Amino acid sequence: MNPEHLELLVTRVMPYGKYKGRLIADLPGHYLNWFASQGFPPGEIGRLLALMHEIDHNGLSSLIEPLRKGRERPAS
Repeated sequence: MNPEHLELLVTRVMPYGKYKGRLIADLPGHYLNWFASQGFPPGEIGRLLALMHEIDHNGLSSLIEPLRKGRERPAS
């Protein structure tokens, strides 16, 4: 797992869909599961969604909590 990719989870926002504007790290598990079942989109967003799905599915969200410190979350 690349630390730079973990950092992106708390800085990149979902660019479209129901959760547009929400940080990738803040997407609900059911939404990540839906992408996992339907197929992740191509490119960086798809890679980040797949990574977040793995983190969420395996109960590893504590890995990204320290990265949130000092960051303001965008309005959802």
